Amino acid sequence: MERAAINGTLLNIRIDRVAEDAPWVVFSNSLVTDLSVWDGVVSALTGWNVLRYDQRGHGASDVPTGAVDFDILSDDLLAVMDHAGVGRAVCVGLSMGVPTALAAYGKAADRFTGLVLMDGMARSAPAAVETWGARIEEARNLGMAGYAKVTADRWLTSGAKAEALTAMIAATPFEGFRACATALQGYDQTAVLSRISVPVLLVAGLSDGKIPETMRGLAETLGARFEGVENAGHVPCFEQPEATAARLTAFLAEMAS
Repeated sequence: MERAAINGTLLNIRIDRVAEDAPWVVFSNSLVTDLSVWDGVVSALTGWNVLRYDQRGHGASDVPTGAVDFDILSDDLLAVMDHAGVGRAVCVGLSMGVPTALAAYGKAADRFTGLVLMDGMARSAPAAVETWGARIEEARNLGMAGYAKVTADRWLTSGAKAEALTAMIAATPFEGFRACATALQGYDQTAVLSRISVPVLLVAGLSDGKIPETMRGLAETLGARFEGVENAGHVPCFEQPEATAARLTAFLAEMAS
């Protein structure tokens, strides 16, 4: 891993290269997670170069000093690809990584060979201002350690990986969480959807509230496939990495054929 000066900040990135001529897949993490959220999925991939990074304010990346929106976050994604010398890639976005990926595709469609959208939405929910405002205050009042426990309980279907996820969330600086949670209060990437011309896979944990229903609708809009992951909530790549990897590797195999 390295912390590199990218797009006016320092971002933590990791490159796992299998061959110079291998195709690339780039992963974009969710709110309050870091690039390790993909470990179980990445370990199951073969034949693909992998690029991961911590979104700004998360993991070992620097905390923003000002407002953040998906214009900035998508510029980060494209700049990370530039830094790593990645011309084109399949982009896999989790939760916050979904609008990040869509915004990046809207700016530079030629940089992407496919999209995997996981447990996220193309635009913020109608009550997002209130919901995220309440969660910001919850994190402020409880501290990130207290907020981490509440969030891990909400995101997971069992306690098997609660300790590890709680630690990851708790390590997120409050200011990093607040900046990106504020971005989630009001975004809309739906205009990008009609312009997508690459293969798309939509994935969601089947226990992630209304998200599977939302993503099924998005799949219909895109004419894409939706696949649910059983016994998983908001972070299926972390809670059920083998099942999630199976869906991803099948999609990547289709693309490579």
